Amino acid sequence: MTATASTSGNTIKLSIMMFLQFFTWGAWFATLGQCLGANDLADFGGGAYGSAPLGAIFAPLFLGLIADRFFPSQVVMGILLLLGGVLLLLIPSVAAGGAENGNLMVWLMLGNMLCYMPTLGLGNSISFANLDRLAFPKVRVWGTIGWIAAGLAVGFLGWTSSFNIFYLAAGSSLALGAFSFVLPHTPPPAKGEPVDLRALLMVDALVLFRRPAFFVFMLCSCLICIPLAYYYGVTSNYLTNAGFEQAASTMTIGQMSEIFFMLLIPFFFRRLGVKWMILVGMLAWVARYLLFAFGAPDQVVWMLLVAVALHGICYDFFFVTGFMYTDRIAPKSIRSQAQSLLVFFTQGVGMYFGYKVAFGKFGSEVTSYGDLDKAISEARGAEELGFGAQLGRMFSVDMPEGVDQSLIAETMNQWKSFWIFPAIMAGAIAVLFLVAFWDKVRVTDDDSEIDAEVAETPGELP
Repeated sequence: MTATASTSGNTIKLSIMMFLQFFTWGAWFATLGQCLGANDLADFGGGAYGSAPLGAIFAPLFLGLIADRFFPSQVVMGILLLLGGVLLLLIPSVAAGGAENGNLMVWLMLGNMLCYMPTLGLGNSISFANLDRLAFPKVRVWGTIGWIAAGLAVGFLGWTSSFNIFYLAAGSSLALGAFSFVLPHTPPPAKGEPVDLRALLMVDALVLFRRPAFFVFMLCSCLICIPLAYYYGVTSNYLTNAGFEQAASTMTIGQMSEIFFMLLIPFFFRRLGVKWMILVGMLAWVARYLLFAFGAPDQVVWMLLVAVALHGICYDFFFVTGFMYTDRIAPKSIRSQAQSLLVFFTQGVGMYFGYKVAFGKFGSEVTSYGDLDKAISEARGAEELGFGAQLGRMFSVDMPEGVDQSLIAETMNQWKSFWIFPAIMAGAIAVLFLVAFWDKVRVTDDDSEIDAEVAETPGELP
């Protein structure tokens, strides 16, 4: 097989991997808040969403001990996804038991995320090991397409508020688990090295903090994830209160825009550089929350849709740029650890506290959410829809007649106050990043092109 054919085959396999990986997550995570609220399990929202960051926190420990040293990355990934798929299959029947089974439901979600979150770092490591660095966005975009497909499927099936979303996620997880065993062979980068606490606790990667720019990058990345958790945790609840019939499908508009900006990342990298890419991403979050806030009182549909559509800039310019920057400055021997370190501080620590803050404020500030959600559901009633009608409802916005207008006004004013706080916080962190982050490193495919600043960094790794 020629090198070109091998590269093309790897690209196809890795694209399928990304599609199924993010389909699995997107199928249940995007509208979990609305699902819980509609089934009288909203009190378990913080714990349910907190399962993801807890999984991210422990994932690097697992990767540093197992994936980097003993087994090929694709094998570890396959086993984890098969186990996670089985746990997802159990959640709907447990949740059907109501609040009595709420804690068990959360434990199952945590078990799944402890299996799933390490696969994010593994997927990135497998991709970077078998692709040119600037080819990564072309593969990663299929993860976005997978998330879109999941949201559209949930919306088409009318499962935004149903625990059936976990069956959809389980099927994808099991499929990817089996497929992982035919992914490009990626040997453990630290094979043969002795196991010690330095590796287990990511001490090798922690030395990157000696680089001032990386320290600022990681600090701001961790902090910005606190306001970011507001979007992931409760946007489905908000859109449903605003009259959107299938929030799962509506939220895929954000991923659709993400595809466009994902493909333009190499273009923007060459012209903006790391600092301005990340800063623009942070400011996009500020704009999104302000649109949510000021579009709430009158349910201004275009403002809410633009806020959702900003996801392309919000996610790509911040997260994807961060992955590429981290891979660029980390020595090859610890790149897997470095990627895990980034996941640890963003998807882990930052998001964990973010969900705690977001759901705490949601419960205390949007006190009329449940009443409005129930009123809208009752006013719509149950309908038997044909294929065409069901397809049309996926993006429909319709506040049904008969819903108390004073209840709508009260609830949407509560939502306005709710969204102001994350906007202010994201703005403050963006200012900190603007002032404190300075790094001239370029993201290229040539590891030999190391800037003088990198080479002269005190305590440079071997």
